[in-house]
Amino acid sequence: MKNTIKQLRKEAGFRQEDMAGQLGVSRQTIIAIENDKYNPTLALAMKIARLLKRPVEDIFFLEE
Repeated sequence: MKNTIKQLRKEAGFRQEDMAGQLGVSRQTIIAIENDKYNPTLALAMKIARLLKRPVEDIFFLEE
């Protein structure tokens, strides 16, 4: 699964540390998600979408 978290995070003005703190995860988790090394749980994906004020479908997508 691919995502646009890094771009959206920067547009929103969040550092990785800021985002991790607000989501209750480690900075390493944010790094892994951004680098497509870790697929978040559905609950975490929905928290990310809420934080970035975007539908989850705009953030996560399957490669075709």
